[in-house]
This record gives sequence, structure tokens and C-alpha cells, in this order.
Amino acid sequence: MSPNTAPIKYAQRKDSLYLSIAVSDIKDEKIVLTDTELKFEGKSGDKSYEVNIEFFKEVDSEGSTYKVLPRSIQMHIMKKDKEEEEFWTRLLKDKALEKNQVKIDWDRYVDEDEEEEGFDMSNMEGASGMGGMPGMGGMPGGMPGMGGMPGGMPGMGGMPGGMDMEALMKQMGSMGGGAGAMGGIPGMGGEDDGSDDDGDGEGEGLDDLPELEESN
Repeated sequence: MSPNTAPIKYAQRKDSLYLSIAVSDIKDEKIVLTDTELKFEGKSGDKSYEVNIEFFKEVDSEGSTYKVLPRSIQMHIMKKDKEEEEFWTRLLKDKALEKNQVKIDWDRYVDEDEEEEGFDMSNMEGASGMGGMPGMGGMPGGMPGMGGMPGGMPGMGGMPGGMDMEALMKQMGSMGGGAGAMGGIPGMGGEDDGSDDDGDGEGEGLDDLPELEESN
């Protein structure tokens, strides 16, 4: 059984096209975009669909993206000539094919004289690139450092590799009198615990400050 021709809806701006392949629940999709053509194959239920079109003018396949949504496949296709001042008069080079297969996407349509901004791209988040470009949704597995360092960041929940606590205590002791000297380590809660640095047995804390004289 030959594949069904998938219907297409599109709207345009001076620099790009927004194209939808209007078939729901697409699976096993294969999309090939060149600067002159778009070829698509996919399945929905027990039916196969295809698109095989040649554009009215050249597009920028490397800068274009697509996303498979539950009710359609959405494509943001950049025009090759982004400085062109006029809208394309049609989407396809073949007029007859366009009449039978292509409809205007009135939800995204604007008149050429009223164009002020680009397409609403909110539903294209996480879109994949076409023409060999990586997807817009980020690198596979997430960006490095966004999911936490293995074993925890230093000081954020454990020392990497499980540092020997006894050795750590000895190190702290050499910095200022054992485990009780943590208050003297910068950033650990204080700079002076009132201990006597001269070793004369008398602390130099707040208790040694002279009493304030009462005013008359």
C-alpha cells in the first residue's frame, strides 16, 4: 500500500517559514531537509504518510529546526535570503501540488505589511536541528555541571573520595588547637574564640573588657 500524502500548513515571515505536517501521533519519522527540498516519512496508527516537496526558493537547512508534537510536526525553516524584502508568493515551486497539499496556517498568518515580530516559538522548546545541526534543546544528558558533581561539590555534602576524618582532625588541630578550634578557621563561624594566644592561662575574651562608667 502506497503512503498517504501528509497535509501541510504554513505561514511565513520575511526571514523564515513556519511549517506544520498536520498528522497526529507520528512515529518512526524520517525527515530530510536540504536547501531546496523537504522529504518526510512517518507512521500514524496503521497508516504511513509522506511529504516530498520542492520549495519556491532556497532555504537554510542548517539553521532550521523541528519538533514532533502529539498533533503535528512543527518546523521552523529559515529562508536562505534573510534580507529579502518581500514574502514568497507561494511555498512550493509546483503550483498544482501546492493547491492540493498546502494550506495557510491562519493561526500564525500575518499580512506582509503588518509584520512586526517573528513567530511564537514557545512550543518549539527542545526542538531538534535539521541538516546535521545539534538540537536546540541542549546537549544529550544535560550541560556539564548542571546536575551536580559526582560525589558532591567540595564542602557541599562530603569530601570527594571519602577523606579520612582522623587525618582531617589532626590537620585542624595543627591549625589552632584541635577540633575545638574550628571557630578560628576562616569562614567556619568566627575568627576569635577568646583563647589566650600568649599561653598565660588568662583569656582575652569579652569578660576582660573594663566596665562602663555610669554617667551622671
